[in-house]
Amino acid sequence: MKRLLLVEDDRSLGATLQERLLREKYEVAWVETKQRALKKLGEGLWDLVILDIGLPDGSGFELARHIKASTSLPVMFMTALSTAEHRLEGFEIGAEEFIPKPFHLQELLLRIRHVLDSHPVRRQIVCNGRVIELENRAIVQPDGRREHPAARDFELLQLLITTSPRVISRNQILDVLWGEDKFLNQRTIDNMVVRLRQLLVSPSNCIRSVRGIGYQWSGDAE
Repeated sequence: MKRLLLVEDDRSLGATLQERLLREKYEVAWVETKQRALKKLGEGLWDLVILDIGLPDGSGFELARHIKASTSLPVMFMTALSTAEHRLEGFEIGAEEFIPKPFHLQELLLRIRHVLDSHPVRRQIVCNGRVIELENRAIVQPDGRREHPAARDFELLQLLITTSPRVISRNQILDVLWGEDKFLNQRTIDNMVVRLRQLLVSPSNCIRSVRGIGYQWSGDAE
C-alpha cells in the first residue's frame, strides 16, 4: 500500500482529502504543521508528500527544500498560492507536481497516481547478502533471522539509502533525525554507523565513510 504524507492546515480540506485517499486504498497521514511533518518524515518510508505552501509555523517551500536536500522523496504542492512565481519556485526546488486550489478531486487523484507511477520507492535493498526490508524496518540475515535495529539507527540507514549516491554530512544527519531538538554531538552518528555495520557485516562496503564529511550508502538496490 502506498503511503502518503498530507501537510494541510485547513482542517476541513485535510479531513476530506484524507477520507477520500483512504477510500482509494492509500495509507495517509495528515498533519497540519511543518514541525509535525518533519516528525512524521522520520517515522517510516513514504511514497509521496503532498503539501500546502502557507503553513502556520513556516513555509511549505522550506519543508520541500528540507525533503529534497535529504531524500529522493517526490513532492506535490497543493496550494492557493499559484502565481507563475510560486510555480517556478516550486519546480526549482524539485517538486514533481504543482496543483492550484481550488482543484477537481479527480484531477488530484490522477496527478497523485502519475507521480507514484513515475517515482517508485525502493522497498528492499540488498548488501553483502543481507536484505534490508524498509517497510518492516528489518535486516534479514542469510540464515533467515530478522534483526530489528533501534528505531533511530534504522532511520539513519533509511536516510543513507534514500539520499544515495549523495554523501550526507553528520550535521545533516543530526538535522534530519533530530531537527531543532538535537542536543547530541557528531560522535553519536559514528556510533550508530558502527552498530549498523555490525548488522550488515560491512566494515566499509555498504556504508562508506567520506573523510571529513560524513557517510554514503554504497550497497546495491534490488
